Amino acid sequence: MASQTSHSEAHTDSAVSSCGGCCSSQAPTAAEPAPQVNSQRLVLIIDELCCPSEERQLRKALEDMPGLVELRFQFIDRRLEILHDGIDTADAMERIRQLGMSPRTQRDQQTAPQQSSIPWTRLAIAGAMAVAAEVLNWGGNVPQWVLAALALCAIALVGLDTWRKGFIALRQGSLNINALMSVAVTGALLIGHWAEAAMVIVLFTISEHVEARSLHRARQAIRGLLDLAPPRARVQQQDGEWREVEAELVQPGDLLRARAGERLALDGEITRGHPSLDESAITGESLPRDKQPGDQVHAGSINLNGDMEYRATRVVSDTTLARIIHAVEQAQASRAPTQRMIDRFAAVYTPGVFVLALATAIAWPLLGLGPWLDGVYRALVLLVIACPCALVISTPVTIVSGLAAAARQGILIKGGAYLEQAQRLKQVVLDKTGTLTIGRPKVSDWQTTGPLSAEQCASLALSLASSSNHPISRAVAEHLQGTSLSELEGIEERGGRGMIASHEGLAIWLGNARMAREYGAQVDEQTTQAPLWLGRGSQVLATFQVSDSLRSTSQAAIDRLHELGLKVSILSGDSKPRVQAIADQLSIDEAHGELLPEDKLRHLEQLTRQAPTAMVGDGINDAPALARADLGIAMGVAGSDVAIETADVALMDDDLGKLARLVELSHETRRLLIQNIALAIGIKVVFLALALTGHATLWMAVFADMGASLLVVANGLRILRIVP
Repeated sequence: MASQTSHSEAHTDSAVSSCGGCCSSQAPTAAEPAPQVNSQRLVLIIDELCCPSEERQLRKALEDMPGLVELRFQFIDRRLEILHDGIDTADAMERIRQLGMSPRTQRDQQTAPQQSSIPWTRLAIAGAMAVAAEVLNWGGNVPQWVLAALALCAIALVGLDTWRKGFIALRQGSLNINALMSVAVTGALLIGHWAEAAMVIVLFTISEHVEARSLHRARQAIRGLLDLAPPRARVQQQDGEWREVEAELVQPGDLLRARAGERLALDGEITRGHPSLDESAITGESLPRDKQPGDQVHAGSINLNGDMEYRATRVVSDTTLARIIHAVEQAQASRAPTQRMIDRFAAVYTPGVFVLALATAIAWPLLGLGPWLDGVYRALVLLVIACPCALVISTPVTIVSGLAAAARQGILIKGGAYLEQAQRLKQVVLDKTGTLTIGRPKVSDWQTTGPLSAEQCASLALSLASSSNHPISRAVAEHLQGTSLSELEGIEERGGRGMIASHEGLAIWLGNARMAREYGAQVDEQTTQAPLWLGRGSQVLATFQVSDSLRSTSQAAIDRLHELGLKVSILSGDSKPRVQAIADQLSIDEAHGELLPEDKLRHLEQLTRQAPTAMVGDGINDAPALARADLGIAMGVAGSDVAIETADVALMDDDLGKLARLVELSHETRRLLIQNIALAIGIKVVFLALALTGHATLWMAVFADMGASLLVVANGLRILRIVP
């Protein structure tokens, strides 16, 4: 089913987004072999890397290098990552230079991009010459050698590099933007359109400058949302003195200090102080959180009041903030379904328009539509229009902006496919414990019902409960702490049921109604609290009443999901009466209780066959269901390595309201995508018509192409300014 494809496609898509797909062949879409775990990584910034045709050139030049494992391309960042087992870096860079590109290494990903070798003053002089040639050409009665001299001087000042790159691309059979412009300018010169040839190359060079600066600002705006940890930290030295050092030098176990108003440089555990922290960089929650010694803190948080000391628990490259940044960067490399569709369209569109241009040049005089020079000119205009830069750049800029906007609000989305999938959802399935409820159950009451004393029952229950990490078992163990333990044999945990063991030759169990029925015990299940029974064989020895409070945000979150048109269900291992009571209280559409993990999976499979479905859980206990859903969402995972690494979407704090925000962001991103695609295609269609009817000039086509690219970039970035 279509609703089930995006989830798997995102895992198999290769890192081949694009920002200017004026190319004749599409980048590969199939997943490449996973790199070896211990592969080295060489990061190169290549300012000329702007579309899949450059990717094809680079792959052809580098694929036979000894030690190469994988090539990864990120066009928005103009970045090539080379995973290898030991390659000659100098050889790799020389191969890239032979393609007419200028690679440079990048240790710090915040380094500004290389500035163009053509200064603005030279561009201004070339532009003045091109304008002068155009004006003199309109005025008439000007010797052709004057126009030719002005045009050739302008081209020599700014166009030789484009020509060189274009002919290199043509020699390799690649129709990238440089190749198209080179052919167009050369053709214009050959048919005597000196002024327009100069204007085209000048406008193209200016557009390249402006587009590069716009994309750089986009990259900086996106990274600025995430790079919030300070580069230096105040660390206690061996002599007891406090000294500022580079955050990269801090090791786990070092003691750090943060004053009021300062950001924390690393993750850690508070050792002194009771600060109030702004953790919005991690969780998206604007309200401060009060902390005390023993609490965990995250890099990027702001200490709002008083000095605090904390002990580092992670190096700077492994903090929660660093993992969020890494996840967003990896998400940029995976292409969303719309982006793949646009890339496929561009792969057909560019050669298609090229063929149309050739047919126009040949057929124009043969069909008696005009002189052959007129047909050639129209063909050259079509060549300029053949570059779908604006169309292909519209998707990655918008998707990456949506991913960054979500991260800013504490929603970590692992790829563009998942961002798009959220707007297709028709129903949401929620786990109960830890999702709708706080997830810290407590024993409200317990009583004995059998022949054993309260002390004996407490000892048996504590011995069983202390052997499990289940939240309800921990609640029983906490309630009974201080009680002596019994000697039990063969303690075993039964998933979705409880604990069993052997005591004095008899089976002892602590579990829910399912386990009680397995032993033939008669229990009363009609309670809105989560009951737990202690039994020996078929005899019930004690009953525990366990309660778990609803989250304060649950009701508003469910109401908002309903307003968005989503059906909401609960799948829980808790007792049916308790689950139904919560469903009634929150107006949830459907509820199922007493489900084992395999039961949850079966229910979820039925739901996904009906409509696109999201599963929301804690990211660990519900792993099978999260993996099977069209969109798996883990919540409350700040600091959780497993959830951040494995979830499709991770809500960094416990606010279920972020689920509705995720859906809203997805719809907004989709709306901007449609606008950008319509803008890009609309402008191309208009100029195709103008070119064929003789109303479009070469410089107008270049100007329109540049304007369309800037429009879609600016429109895609608008989502960064949308506040919840």
